[in-house]
Amino acid sequence: MLHGRGADEHDLYEFLDLLDPGRRLVGVTPGAPLSLPPGGRHWYVVPRVGYPEPETFHASYDLLRRELPALTGVPWERTILGGFSQGTVMAYALGLGSGQPEPAGIIAMSGFIPTVDGWGADLDRPGLPVWIAHGRRDPVISVEFARDAHARLDAAGADVVYHEHDGGHQVDPRLLAELPAWVAGAVDRAGTRAPG
Repeated sequence: MLHGRGADEHDLYEFLDLLDPGRRLVGVTPGAPLSLPPGGRHWYVVPRVGYPEPETFHASYDLLRRELPALTGVPWERTILGGFSQGTVMAYALGLGSGQPEPAGIIAMSGFIPTVDGWGADLDRPGLPVWIAHGRRDPVISVEFARDAHARLDAAGADVVYHEHDGGHQVDPRLLAELPAWVAGAVDRAGTRAPG
């Protein structure tokens, strides 16, 4: 689970127990490498919502691609990538990046599929489990970004579960109750796929 802008590696740690109440999986919540105003940690500089600054985005992307499998000991094909806000952007980048292996699933809360020079999405991942939740009143990242991701992934054949809630830039706790079963299903699906 990757945290949002201005938070840190402790922000989503308690989600690990929610996602895997039986504690049968490896869970990590790494911290972003940048410390920027107004404080906290960041995955990239934000010149405009939807369009990460390329240099800082690529530095974080390359760091996560290199370090996550070593940190968890779990191959990409059996990894569920998730996050909130900027963390969702990085989860989408890692899970959909051209040339990246298909992950076990993506949990996307209040984020977007990035548009950034030097990175491209490979949406040809039929059956990829993706769980999306976004607030209709989000003043930070418009719900239109979630709707766009939903439409693009659905058209490409991903197995998308999509939720909108009446809140803002936040996680709606009522939606989280279904995540343990969703995670278990995504992990089971990954276990039946041929390595590749």
